[in-house]
Amino acid sequence: MPIIIADIMSTRVVTVEMDDRLTVAKEIFDQANFHHLLVVDEYQLEGVLSERDLLRAISPNLGSSAETARDLETLQKRVHQVMTRNPLTVAPHINLDTATRILLDNDIGCLPVLEDGKLVGIVTWKDLLRAYCEYRTQNQSEC
Repeated sequence: MPIIIADIMSTRVVTVEMDDRLTVAKEIFDQANFHHLLVVDEYQLEGVLSERDLLRAISPNLGSSAETARDLETLQKRVHQVMTRNPLTVAPHINLDTATRILLDNDIGCLPVLEDGKLVGIVTWKDLLRAYCEYRTQNQSEC
């Protein structure tokens, strides 16, 4: 039986608003053990903000003695100025192979999961790799 996204996706999705400041996203990433935030506007998915996007936008001097006012200003940017717009998405019934191919072909780290246009989860490359290892273990081959 093929594995589908609904079997492996995370349903506890952390979101930010388009007009939230990058300080909000930085605080979430600093405290969380994940690397993608879904960006919504009135509960509608508008984009993805990865930790990599955030780090690319801010200065490495933040929080150090070399920090400048300009470094602090970058954290005042809005999420929509840095996020990836119109992210690729999948439905919960999509199989593991299809989702994996989408991630690899598009060099992305996550796929928001939508059902009837509503955000219901997120699947990341780690989720796909974990599912692969579990499948291999269940089928008596080492991962």
